[in-house]
Amino acid sequence: MKEFLHNTRKAFLVTTALLIICGLIYPLALTGVSAVVFPHQANGSLIVVDGKTVGSETIGQEFTEDYFMWGRPSAYHYNTYTENEDGVSVYSDGTEFAGVSSGSNNYAPSNEALSERVAADMETFLERNPDVTAEEVPTDLLTASGSGLDPHISPESAKVQIPRIAKASGLSEEEIENIVSAHTEGKLFGVFGGETVNVLLVNIDIAKAMGLISAE
Repeated sequence: MKEFLHNTRKAFLVTTALLIICGLIYPLALTGVSAVVFPHQANGSLIVVDGKTVGSETIGQEFTEDYFMWGRPSAYHYNTYTENEDGVSVYSDGTEFAGVSSGSNNYAPSNEALSERVAADMETFLERNPDVTAEEVPTDLLTASGSGLDPHISPESAKVQIPRIAKASGLSEEEIENIVSAHTEGKLFGVFGGETVNVLLVNIDIAKAMGLISAE
C-alpha cells in the first residue's frame, strides 16, 4: 500500500510538473519571444489601410470584381459573409454561412460535385476573361488549397488575369504587371515550392492605384 501511494505521488508530481512546463511556461515563453522577434507575424500579419484592418497577409479573401485579381476557390468562401434581409448570415453565393472553418471538401476526382463546381467556375472565368481559352486557365484557379484559405496563386494564374483587370480598372497592363511583380514571392529558402503571388496584397495596391483607398 505504501509503495502504491509513493508511486501515485510521483506520477502526480511528474504530471503536474510537465503540465506546468509544457502547457504554461513553454507556450508563454514562445509567445513572448515571438512578440519581440516577430511582432508583425505574432499578431497575425495584419494589414491596416486608412486606419482599418483589412485582412492578413496569410489569409486569402474572396474577390469577384473584374478590376481585382481573383484567388483560388474556397469551400468556405474564405469565411467572408454578409447578412441578408432576414438577418441570416450568407456567403457571397447566397448559401448559409456555416461558421468559421478551414479546409477543402476533399472530393475525389470522380466526385460529380467537384466536376460540376469546376465546370461552373471555368464557365464563369471564361465569360469574364473573353481573351482566355480553357487551355490557358491554370489549374490552381480551379482548385482549392489544402487549408481553403491560401492567399496565393501561381504567377501564371496572375498573368492570365491582367488583361481583364487592366480593362476594368483603367490601369495599364504594365502597371498591373509591376504590382504583381512586387508581390511575387520566390521559393522557400530558394529551394522548396514555387513562386507565388499574394492576391490580397496585389488587390490592395490595385485599389490604391485606382484611388479607391489612400495611397499612404
